[in-house]
Amino acid sequence: MRTPFTRRPSLRYFFLVASAVLLAGCSRPAPTEEPVRAVKLLTVGVGALQTSLEYSGEVRARTESRLGFRVAGKIVQRQAELGQQVKAGQVLAQLDPRDYQLATDAARAQLASATTQRDLAAADYKRYRALKDQNFISGAELERRDAALKAAQAALDQARAQLSAQGNQTAYTTLVADVSGVVTGIEAEPGQVVSAGTPVVRIAQDGARDVAFAVPEDKVAQIQPGQEVVARVWSGGAPLAGRVREVAASADAATRTYQVKVALEAAVVPPLGSTVYVTPRALSHAGGAAIKLPTSAMRQEGQDTAVWVYDPATSTVKSQVVQIATVDGNDAVVASGLTPGMQVVATGVHVLSPGQKVMVYQSKTAVAPAPKAQTALNSVAAPAASAASAPAAAASAKQGRP
Repeated sequence: MRTPFTRRPSLRYFFLVASAVLLAGCSRPAPTEEPVRAVKLLTVGVGALQTSLEYSGEVRARTESRLGFRVAGKIVQRQAELGQQVKAGQVLAQLDPRDYQLATDAARAQLASATTQRDLAAADYKRYRALKDQNFISGAELERRDAALKAAQAALDQARAQLSAQGNQTAYTTLVADVSGVVTGIEAEPGQVVSAGTPVVRIAQDGARDVAFAVPEDKVAQIQPGQEVVARVWSGGAPLAGRVREVAASADAATRTYQVKVALEAAVVPPLGSTVYVTPRALSHAGGAAIKLPTSAMRQEGQDTAVWVYDPATSTVKSQVVQIATVDGNDAVVASGLTPGMQVVATGVHVLSPGQKVMVYQSKTAVAPAPKAQTALNSVAAPAASAASAPAAAASAKQGRP
C-alpha cells in the first residue's frame, strides 16, 4: 500500500518540467542576421553638360498700337475683324456723328455772323475815314471805328478756327488705321458708348518681329542687350538667330519675372503669336565639365541630400552629404561632396543603413565601356558566382578519374 509520501517526488518532478517548458517558451528567439544586399555601383567621374536653359516665348510685333476714337460717342459700325490685314487709311470703326455734325453747323453759322459783323465794321471805318479827311470828325472818333473793325476781324478769325476744330471733331468719329498691319485685338463692339481714347482695335504693325519671354531675377543680370540668342519654333523648322534687344528694368508685379525681347534676324519669321523656345547663349553651360549622378542615387537625409558611398575595403556603405547645383536632363549636377573615383550606390538607396555590408551586383549581360568623362557602371565579379563554380569543377574532375 502506497503512502502519501511516495507521491511527492512525482509531483515535484512534474512542476519542474512544466516550469522549464514555460521558461523556454518565454525566452526571445535568436536574432537573424541581416541579409547581404546586392547593389549597383556608379564610379564618380567628370562628364560634359548636355542641356542649356531654355525659355518659352511668343512672337510679337515690334510695334503694337491700341487705336481709339479721339472723341466720345456711340459706336454704330465696326469694319475691322480679328486677324484682318489692314492698310494705312483704312476705316476701322465709326461713331454716331449727328451731334458733331450739328455742332459743325452751329460753328458755320457763327462764322457767317462774324463775317457780316466784320463787313459792317469795315464799311463803317471806310466812311468815317472819308469824313476825317474832310475834317468833319475828330481823330479819336476814327480810332474808335478802327478798334471796332479790328474786334470784328478777331471775332471772324475765332469763328473760322472754331469751325475748323469742329470739323476735325466730326472727322474723328471715323477711326482709320494710321499704319499697315494685322488686327490682333478687338476691344469694343457696335452699340457700346466709349469715351475719348478708349482702345477699340489693336494693330500689330508690319515690319520687324520680336520674341518676348520672361526670365527669373537670378538670371536677368547675365542677360545684356546685344547678346546672341538661338530660337526654335515649337512647330518645327530650322533654328533662328537673334539678339537681345531689350531687358525690362523692373519685374512683373504678379510673376516677379523680367521680360526680355529678342529681335529675330531671319528673313522669314514665324507668324504672330507663335510659340518659340529661346536659348540665350549667356545662360548656356553645354560642354562644361561637372560631376553628374542619376536622381535614383539621391536620398533625403533631414534637410540635406545624401548618397551612399561604397568602401571596397570593408564592402560597406556610408552616408555622404552632397550639394546639388542644378539638373542636366535626368541627372543631378553635384557641386560638392564627391570626388572623381568614388563609388556610390545607384539604386535601392532607401533600404540601406550606415555601415551595412553589401555585395556588388553584376549584370548578366555585357555592358559596353563608358567614356572616362561620364559615370560608368562598376562591373565586379560576384562572390556567389565563384562559389557556385567550385562544386561543378570538382564533379567534372571526379568523373575523369579512372
